[in-house]
Amino acid sequence: MKLSQIKTALQELKTISFQLPDGSLVPNHFHVTEVGKVTKNFIDCGGTVRYEKVANFQLWNADDYDHRLHPEKLLDIIQLSEKILHMGDLEIEVEYQAETIGKFGLDFDGTSFLLTSKQTDCLAKDNCGIPEEKTKLQFADIPAGSSCEPGSGCC
Repeated sequence: MKLSQIKTALQELKTISFQLPDGSLVPNHFHVTEVGKVTKNFIDCGGTVRYEKVANFQLWNADDYDHRLHPEKLLDIIQLSEKILHMGDLEIEVEYQAETIGKFGLDFDGTSFLLTSKQTDCLAKDNCGIPEEKTKLQFADIPAGSSCEPGSGCC
């Protein structure tokens, strides 16, 4: 989800909720303690220099049960961050601490913001010897009467 998308969603909401990948909700007394721009410069395992930028939201559970973050307040925080930090329409990454700090992607289902699992990946598979994953076929997918010769792609 990009900043433009969350701003549009926030304009339609009366309350904000964040749902974790396991389906549980972040407690509704959470605070957004940071909205920032995170820049990452790195070299992948194939020697290619890479550059990434994301908008980072940090969610935090406070012991303050009397205050809730309202959509218009989060929208104000985002707009101020965009102006001061010159963010642009970046993808959003969310930090949330349960046992340890986790990083999540963000999606929206029309009611709740969904914290989505992120995965690591090799960015230089062609340079570091990782073979491409072969397509697996089921015998039931092979047309009747076909022969399965070496190199034919059927197995």
